Amino acid sequence: MSRFGDATSVERIAADRFRIDLDAGFGFAQALNGGYLMAVLGRAAVEASAHAHPVSTAASFLRVAKAGPAEILVERRKSGRTTETARATLLQDDEPVVDALITTATLDPAAEPVWVGAPPEPALPPVGSCLSLDEPPKSTSPRKGAGTGVHPRDVGDRGFADRVDMLFDPSTMGWLDGRPSGRLEGRAWFRLRCGYQPDAYALALAVDALPPVALNVDAKGWSPTVELTWHLRAVPAPGWLAVLGSGRLSAGGWFDEEVEIWDSAGRLVAQARQLARTGRA
Repeated sequence: MSRFGDATSVERIAADRFRIDLDAGFGFAQALNGGYLMAVLGRAAVEASAHAHPVSTAASFLRVAKAGPAEILVERRKSGRTTETARATLLQDDEPVVDALITTATLDPAAEPVWVGAPPEPALPPVGSCLSLDEPPKSTSPRKGAGTGVHPRDVGDRGFADRVDMLFDPSTMGWLDGRPSGRLEGRAWFRLRCGYQPDAYALALAVDALPPVALNVDAKGWSPTVELTWHLRAVPAPGWLAVLGSGRLSAGGWFDEEVEIWDSAGRLVAQARQLARTGRA
């Protein structure tokens, strides 16, 4: 199994309880990525369900999750022919860390949309025109927020950044040089470095993979997610995922972030919206 597959695999220890060893590689410093935690919760909910896909997840992030042993409690709320709904709670040291309401269903991979709107504008540039943060700096001047200009590959294991391959729209990354665009926005191509192909769990990771869109307005540093809801709209095709982020309002230390994900076949496969605190570090 791939690194991501192993990192999200859950072991059933009771009818409604699962065990997992949370992987430090899917975090930043001491905090684990929220999308990774939603992928873990989604796996447990599907394992406890008669259905194959987590089609709706509404997660509240209560505490910072740390790498290491954890348990997931899955409490069924509704069971039906087409959907099931359960409350899935991630526990560490017997304390709830993430609480999610997850609805499962079984999607038809061959289903065609009856109607679909156009992707958000502006469009994400082609892969070859996007910015990789693995590239060495083009000058000796350090970028704001990027350390001292040392090649990223020379600083050891970077956790999340070494588990995902992301190529960013340069027009949304001006905050790196102290030139933010002034709009709540972020756009990037996404895939997992381990070769794991897109599925519902990879999408759970991808909807929370962008740098906070508020970095282009007024945020600095880590912006903790308070609540995130995401929907699986279709079973994704293999290949790159286009992750398109935007927002409507940053005010009073809070901002929203909306994400759409389109797969390599040009289909809308996931939608998300989160409320987060504005980072000030």
